[in-house]
This record gives sequence, C-alpha cells and structure tokens, in this order.
Amino acid sequence: MRPMINKVKVGIPALSWLLWFCLACTALVGLAGCASSTSGTSNKSDLVTDSDEPDSLKRARIRLELAVGYFEKGQTTVALDQVKQSIGADPNQFEAYNLRGLIYMRLNDVPLAEESFRRALTINPAAANVQHNYGWLLCQQSRYPEAMQLFASALANPAYGDRAKTWMIQGLCQLKNGQRDDAEASLLHSYELEAGNPITGYNLALLLYQRGEYARAQFYVRRINNSQLASAESLWLGIKVERRTGNREAMAQLGEQLKKRYPQSRESSAFERGAFDE
Repeated sequence: MRPMINKVKVGIPALSWLLWFCLACTALVGLAGCASSTSGTSNKSDLVTDSDEPDSLKRARIRLELAVGYFEKGQTTVALDQVKQSIGADPNQFEAYNLRGLIYMRLNDVPLAEESFRRALTINPAAANVQHNYGWLLCQQSRYPEAMQLFASALANPAYGDRAKTWMIQGLCQLKNGQRDDAEASLLHSYELEAGNPITGYNLALLLYQRGEYARAQFYVRRINNSQLASAESLWLGIKVERRTGNREAMAQLGEQLKKRYPQSRESSAFERGAFDE
C-alpha cells in the first residue's frame, strides 16, 4: 500500500492539483510488510504466517494502516493519534515517521515535520520516498541546496519506483528558485516517465508559454485539455496559448468549456473581461 505522500508561477494555478497529488505521491513504502517479522524458529524451511508476527509489530502495522486511511480521508488529527500509537508499539518504523512528517506538513508544523523525516532517515537512510517528502518540505522553506541534495539521492536509488514524481517536484522547486532552464529539464524527465501527470504537463506548458515558445506549450496543454484532467487553470492557459498561435476557433471552444464547467472561477471571469495578459 503506497499512498503516494504541493511571484514565479511554479504552477501556482497547478497547486489546486498539487495540494493532494504531491503530498500523496510517495508517502509510504511497503506498508503491508513494514511490521513483519520472522518468529525465530529453528526450522528454517517453515513458512512465516500471521501467527509468527509478534503482537507489538502487529499492533504497529495495524495502527499505521489505520493512520494512512485516516490521512487519505483528511482526518488529520485522528491519523496523528493512530501513527503515535503505531510508533509506541514499534519505534523502529521509518514508514510511520514518514507519515508523521506528512501529517505535520499538513498541519503547517515545520519543526515537527522536519524532525519526523530526520527520524525516518536515521532508521533508513536510503528511503527515497522520505527523501522526496523531506526535500519538498525544505523547498517550501526556500532551503534549495538541501532540497536538491535530497531529490538527487532519491533519484539515484535504483530501487526507487516514483522517479517521475520526484523529477516533477524537483522541477517545481527549481521554478520556485528561478532556475527555469533546470526546471524545464527536470519536468521533461518527469514527463518522459509519466506523460499523464497534469501537474507536469501544465507547468511545462506554462514555462514554455512564458518563454514565448507557444507551439511547444500548445502540445502539452492540449494533451491536458483533451483529457478528463482539464481544470480551469489548464483551460485558461490553453486559451492564451491558442490566442498567441492565432487559433481563434480552438480559443473559442476552450472558452465555452471554461464558462460551462467553471463559471464562478477567476479564470472564467478573466476570459469574460478579455484579460489575457494579467
């Protein structure tokens, strides 16, 4: 079970996606087996079954699973209580401290979030999912060199399966730090691995639009707007891109979608006013 745990426009519009998507992208690794243990039996050929799991580890695993469920449902305080009980039953779970860090991030308690991620990495220094989450926390605090070091460590781990999301988060962090060329390279890496991620596609399109590369921006934003993942932000960006490329028909079609699907949005209001350059 892996709950996947979001001025320079670093996808500021895309933060409506980023709020859950980024924090959910790599929250835990191997939850189903995080509290498993052998019984120490002398018969090495014997299969390990549920009864072999010590009671303390079983309690830790169950509490952690409950904490994940509550976290996913937005019941943050209940999730924190469950993860505390999980750590109390087994204080050697890096996954529990990782989730604790995500919970404190959601609660905007930076010191406790950072302490949690540090504890997780003390237990498992090679935990790429923890490095990803800790790096994002540091990026939000504008601690860019430390964040980049953590992202690089996660991406260097050959067993890490969520590189696309770490490339994406690294790109957003580089945008936040004004490193636009580096951000483009990171986002392109992410897109190559996970082309269906709307955050990556949107931020690539936005970056290229701001640079005046309208044809390239058009490619990425059209893929979002032609899918079920279109948002008010992506439709508005698409309208501005089509305007720059002189495609009035596509611009009008996107405008109709925007007004129909998001009539109360800031983007719909801007479209009605013709405020394309705000």
